[in-house]
Order: sequence, then structure tokens, then C-alpha cells
Amino acid sequence: MTGYLRRLGLFDAAMVVMGGIIGGGIFLNPSIVAQRAGSATGVLITWSVGGVIGLAGALCFAELGGRRPEAGGGYVYLSEAFGALPAFLYGWTFLFVINAGGIAAVAVTFARYGAVLTGLSADWVTPMAVAAIVVLSAINYVGVQVGAAVQNAFTVLKLAALALLIVAGLTARPAPPTAGVASHATTISIGTLGVALIPVLFTYGGWAHANNVGGELKDGKRTLPRAIIIGVFGVIAVYILANAAYIHALGVDVLASSPAPASEVLRRTLGPAGSTLISLGIVASTLGFVSVAIMSAPRILQAMAADGLVLPSASALHPRFNTPHVAILIQGGWAAVLTVSGTYGQLLDYVIFGDWIFFGLIAATIFRYRAADGSRGGMAGQGYRLPWYPILPALFVATCAYVVASSVASNPSNALVGAGLIGLGIPVFLWHSRQGAKA
Repeated sequence: MTGYLRRLGLFDAAMVVMGGIIGGGIFLNPSIVAQRAGSATGVLITWSVGGVIGLAGALCFAELGGRRPEAGGGYVYLSEAFGALPAFLYGWTFLFVINAGGIAAVAVTFARYGAVLTGLSADWVTPMAVAAIVVLSAINYVGVQVGAAVQNAFTVLKLAALALLIVAGLTARPAPPTAGVASHATTISIGTLGVALIPVLFTYGGWAHANNVGGELKDGKRTLPRAIIIGVFGVIAVYILANAAYIHALGVDVLASSPAPASEVLRRTLGPAGSTLISLGIVASTLGFVSVAIMSAPRILQAMAADGLVLPSASALHPRFNTPHVAILIQGGWAAVLTVSGTYGQLLDYVIFGDWIFFGLIAATIFRYRAADGSRGGMAGQGYRLPWYPILPALFVATCAYVVASSVASNPSNALVGAGLIGLGIPVFLWHSRQGAKA
């Protein structure tokens, strides 16, 4: 019987973690955070608090990954802890809206920068985005090692681009002080922090991609937790240093008003060549994110199909490449359709809050697993345990609830439509369950 092969090591897994978190957000979102935080201190506090929250979530996923290093990640944990319906709704929402929409959106971002760098017209953006999805799907089709090698290269390139940004920004002539009172503030109010945290938390999301490929990690019980912890600590350091570089080189006022702060820093320090270099970095960063999304998500679809909850053919693993090849084709094809249709942006606006609903639910599975440990008299065979249980997972779940509530409050009509899209999975689940019962 064809099964997953455990071929990926610690470096591969850490690159998946970092590649899944670092997309285009760190090159763009700092300006939004500066607008909301209003001061250099506020910006750095916001990114630091966001890092602590992201680390709390990552530690939850590290324990879950150590317990169950299986392909499918969050779907597996939800299914075992809370049952098939919540697990299905997670897979339904993540696969067909959040992940596919994210692939489309980030692929279009890649294509826009790529078109400018190559001198192509805007008419080429959509074909380039679709081509990127097709090529990266093909690479992941022929083996997880090939996909991981490509992913590693993109992640190293994006880290190199961020290192260039950090060094250039921190060694640049300091931005002149501004006259605004807010820019000299040394504190930030709870209310302001809460508003500024929203884009930061979305920029920190993505560590769960490594859990989805847990079934292909060597010594997954040890490798997965270590990769998540190393990767998330690395991202926190990079994000805080990048924001310090933005503030040093641009000042808070310019950072808040700049639509492309990374390009602005490199243009000021290295001239036109700097803008070109950071554009190349953004191309590598966006392609890396698309690559890891295409690598990880089909493992969820394959696990759902193996449980009889979606198309049976999607459960198949390729007899030669040991990859969920049908699931990869379905995910890539749907992402390409969303890219061509241009509907991905609205879909993401509708359900992006759903990502944090499921982050919270998946983290909450720890309470069920720990309760089961107690009934069995211990945790024999389970490796990594997150510290400060139950406080840490409880705080993370509460934060997820806050993010969801804030997203709903900011746009209730979108949230209502998004809830409807998530709820559409219920009749699909019931239909597939009946089909499975008849079989």
C-alpha cells in the first residue's frame, strides 16, 4: 500500500514554518501598523506583543504536532478531539477559500512585481500568476523532497532580502525627528494596541503549514515541535528588526504614509538598484509562500478524502512519487480558477476571520488531549509539552476570540456572508456522510 515517506528533516520543516509565515505582509503591513500605533514605541510594542501571541499559538501547535505528526495537521486534531463536522468545516473553509484564495492573491502579488521587473504590461499579470501556480503544483506533484528543495531556496532568498533591508535600514542616516507628539510617545493604550495588533497577527499567521506535512518528517515527534519553535523565533526576530529598520530610516510619519516602505528604505539607501533588489526579494517571498501553501494544504484534502468526506479519488497517493497528486491538482486548479476570475479578494475578505476561529479551535484540542492523558494515567510516548499549561493555550484561544470579534465588528456584513460560506460546508458534509454510510 502506498503511503507517505518520512524524508524531510529539521531544516526542511523550519523553512516550511518560516516560508508559511513570511509572505508579502512584512513588506507592506508595517505602514498600516504605524498609522494605528502612532509612535515608534507603539510600533515596536505591537510587533513584539504580536510575536508573543504568535509564539503562544505556535507552541500549542508544536505540542499537537509532537503528539500526532500526521499528514493533515489541524484536520486530524479536530477530528480526534471534537468530531468529524468541525474538522470538515475547517478543511472546507481552509482549502477552498482561505488557502486557495491566499494562493491566488499572493500569486497575483508575485506577478505584479514580476511584470514590473521584466517590463511586461499589466495584461501579463494574470497569466504569470496562473503559470506560477501551475509550475509550483507540478513541482510538488513529483515529490515532497523536490518541493521542499524549491521551498528552501525561496525561503533563504526571502530571508536574504529581509537581511538586506534590515542592514540597510539600521545603518542608514537616521530619519529627522518629527514634531508630532504621538511620534515621541513611550507608551501605547490597550485600545490602540488592540486595533494595531490585527494586521500584525495576520502577518504572523502561517506556522501551521508544517503540521500539515507531519507525516513526511523524519522523527516527526521531535522534529515538528523543534521546527515550529525555531521557525517562529526566527520570524519574530526578523519582524522586529525589520520594523526597527523602517523606523530608523524613515521615521514613523513617513512609514505610516508609505504604501511600499521596504522599497522606500532601499531606494533611499541604495538608490534605484535598491528598489530593484527589494522587488526581487518580494518576488522570492511571494513565490515561497505560494509554494508552501501548495505543498501543505493538499495533505488536508487527502486526509478528508481518506475519511470519506470529500471526493474519494483525492485520497490517493501517487504510486511513484508518494504525493497526494489528485489533491494537489484539485487545489492548484481551484486556485487558478480563483486567480482568473478575480474573486479571491472578496472571498478572503468574507472569511479571513474564519482562519482565527479555527486557530482557536485547533489550539483548544490540547485540553481534550490532556484530559485523555489524565484518564490514561500519563503521557507515555508523547514528547514536547508546551509550558504554562493551561494558561498559555487559554490565553491564545482568548486572543483568537478577540481577533474574530474585532474582525466581525469592523465589517459585520462581510462576516455574515463569510459565516454563510463556512456554513455551506454543513450540507456537503451531511451528503458525503450519507454516501459513506450507504457504501
